[in-house]
Formats: sequence, C-alpha cells, structure tokens
Amino acid sequence: MPWGDFLRGFISFANCGEFTKKILAAAIAGVGLIGSNPGLAETRASLPPITLAAVTSDPARPTVAWEEFCHRLPSECGIDPSEASTITLSPQVWTTILEVNTRVNQTIEAVTDFDHWGVVDRWDYPADGRGDCEDIQLLKRKLLTEAGLPHRALRMTVVIDELGEGHAVLMARTDRGDFVLDNKRNAVLPWQQTGYYYIKRESSDQAGWVSFKGEDVPVVITATR
Repeated sequence: MPWGDFLRGFISFANCGEFTKKILAAAIAGVGLIGSNPGLAETRASLPPITLAAVTSDPARPTVAWEEFCHRLPSECGIDPSEASTITLSPQVWTTILEVNTRVNQTIEAVTDFDHWGVVDRWDYPADGRGDCEDIQLLKRKLLTEAGLPHRALRMTVVIDELGEGHAVLMARTDRGDFVLDNKRNAVLPWQQTGYYYIKRESSDQAGWVSFKGEDVPVVITATR
C-alpha cells in the first residue's frame, strides 16, 4: 500500500490540526508507491534471515502511562484472539514494515514527554508532529495495522538502551522471528541484534504485559538493569 494512503488514514484517524496536516501532507507528497523507488526494489527481493523469537515468562506490571492511554483508547490495548499472533513475512510485507519505520522516523520530531506535554510520562499519538519513543512506535503500529498487519503481532516493548536508560520500541512478531522498529535507527533488526536489555512487552494473549526471561536476553554492558 502507498505510504501516502497510510498517512491519509492517520490524518483522518487523528482528527489533527492544520500544523499536523501540513507535516503529513509534505511527507505524502515526497513519497510514491512502495516499490516504485529503485532503492527499495532490492529490499523487496529478499527477506531477513530466520532467527529465534524472544521468550517471555511471567506477567509484568504495565506502566501507569500505558494504563492511562488504554483508558482513553481501550480499542488500542485489547487482544482479538481471532487475529494471528505472528506476521507471515513476504517481500511486500517486509518492505512495508521497513518503509513505515523509516518514514515515521523522518516525519515525527523526537521530543521528551516533559518538553511536549509537561509531564514525565505520557503515551499518545504524535498528532502535532512531535512525540517521544513510545508515541512514535504507536503511530507505526497504527499505520501497519491499517495496512492489514495483525495488531496482536505488533507489541509495544520496554527496554534499557545503550545509555542505560528506559526506551520503548515496537516488536513485530513474525514467522521469521521477532524484529524491532525503533526511532533511533531506520534499520529493522532482529531483537537480539539491537544491543538492548529487554524488560517487558505487551502480551499477545491478553490485555497486559509479560516479562522477558533473563537468560534469553542480551545485555548492554553500559546499561543498568
């Protein structure tokens, strides 16, 4: 699906102001059909190598900001058991994931919640063209689900990054392993190759969170757990 169609859908969804519409319209104007760019043709021709999926264990406590987000938009946090819990990757689907990750990273200005909202932590869609890590990943998930990917397979995930700080990414659970969409990089990497320490993610089975098994999680030397 064209990236422009994704953004037009988001404009309708967000009911956003004129400032946001100008930002997203500029992105629409600058991007053609997925696959029409010669640089993407090579990407479409190959899929990522198969890797092991991340292993989770016990239920984990969600963040207060996630609970507040779910209270405002409960449909974004529920689980539909009829949906697939993993994405079947094809070259087209993989290209769509790469395209959404890159274009959202290029379109949304990364700012802290304190600078944006005046609060320590808030989860929301970046309807004014600005947002922090979780806001940016939420937009990616919205666009990917509107493209037909199962919401259940796109899980918000909390990690410790290379600076030893808390960070949110979007984990795409696929039939070739779990891959991470991140606003810090345009590459979509297998979860083991990010260098992050994985804390917890949204459950694929019910509304809530689950923790990662420590023995299966790579550790960043400079990070504090």
